[in-house]
Amino acid sequence: MLIALSVILLCQLAGEALARAAQLPLPGPVLGMAFLFCVMLLRDRFAQTPAVQTRLMTIEPTASSLLAHLSLMFVPAGVGVVRNLGVLAHYGVQLFLALILSTFLTLVVSVAVFRMVSRLLGETDTGELS
Repeated sequence: MLIALSVILLCQLAGEALARAAQLPLPGPVLGMAFLFCVMLLRDRFAQTPAVQTRLMTIEPTASSLLAHLSLMFVPAGVGVVRNLGVLAHYGVQLFLALILSTFLTLVVSVAVFRMVSRLLGETDTGELS
């Protein structure tokens, strides 16, 4: 688990370093996730011996345990909201309307894309739920 966690954190560190050094408009953790994805795709090429391959295979259980406790990652966001209650009180109505409108638009666009892909694939739309 320690090796897998180290690989995950090293990928995040590499993403942060690249994002800051190249002044990219992309967050470092997103780049780190892309690096981790590449590591996972190419791990069979990196590891020729079964012992090294087994160590690289342990990323999945570690990542699963991190995802199981993902709610703990939202504690800092909640603290940030509480620290900025004045901003929330001042712009609360606008934020609420923006959230509702963006959610509605996302749903409408998702349905439109789904229907368009469904038509392109030749599936019939009966309008009934099965």
